[in-house]
Amino acid sequence: MSTTILIESKPRRTAWYFLLLALASLMWSGQGTAVKILDSHLGPIAITFLPFYCTTLLAIPLLINMRRKRPSKASPSLADWGQFVVAGVGGQVLAQLGMTWGISYSLATNGAILNLLIPVISAVLASIMLREQMSPLRVTSLVIGLAGVALMSAGDLRHSSFIETRFLLGNLMILGGCAGSSFYNVYCKGLLRRFAEIEIVIYSYITASVASIPLLIWVEPVPWHKFLSFDLRAWLAFAFLVLFMYGASMLLFFKALAHLDVTTASISLYLVPVFGVALAITLLGERLHLLEILGAAIVLSATLLIVRYDNA
Repeated sequence: MSTTILIESKPRRTAWYFLLLALASLMWSGQGTAVKILDSHLGPIAITFLPFYCTTLLAIPLLINMRRKRPSKASPSLADWGQFVVAGVGGQVLAQLGMTWGISYSLATNGAILNLLIPVISAVLASIMLREQMSPLRVTSLVIGLAGVALMSAGDLRHSSFIETRFLLGNLMILGGCAGSSFYNVYCKGLLRRFAEIEIVIYSYITASVASIPLLIWVEPVPWHKFLSFDLRAWLAFAFLVLFMYGASMLLFFKALAHLDVTTASISLYLVPVFGVALAITLLGERLHLLEILGAAIVLSATLLIVRYDNA
């Protein structure tokens, strides 16, 4: 009797955490639209890091309030801060800069295609760093999800260019950004054993913010007067990046990651382009093509497969 209850509750718990991951993916899928709106006002580095700084500043009071409620909890040691430096600089800064600068030296289509590798890279890193099991079901779900997203990205594949030497540097930088994003997810999974989700987000964001400030001083000084040209859409896009892209989505992702293996959680990242297409249709009036419908159905099948049958 108890065994049956446990077997039945496992998929339900997994489905609940995948719902959190789906909400996070929905938020991440809006990044491209928000960046497009802000592109005429700010440079790429400013668009990347200024909302990042705002998220960090807004979240610090939450951390202070949480620590007041738990005064007995020890503060991070010097060794702990070293781990957050690794997570923030080796993860967030590398991920953000790799994509931002990489696309400037390559093509946006190349970036869209290379981003499909993030779940795969995450699964490989998780098997190495966390000794997670690469079960046949998980490998199958990764492959099915990748195939579905590839169908949805057929247009990008036609316009991509990986073999031209003039795009090599940019493609390598984008790939480095993908590796940074994957590393951040896997490395922070290990930190969840000792720290709460909000602690990991804020502490790693603090180190990433400090490390990225020189870029906004010497590489791309911020033209602060540009904020005077912000209209309502621009402010809403900026607020979306602050509150949802860098804030709520990461907390939801880490909340689920605390209960799921990285490989399992990474499959949810294939939902990002699915939601991206839906947002493009809803907000930008774009048309939905047959390949995109088929690809979305395949991605959802891979997600349902891992939710229903992954008991590792």
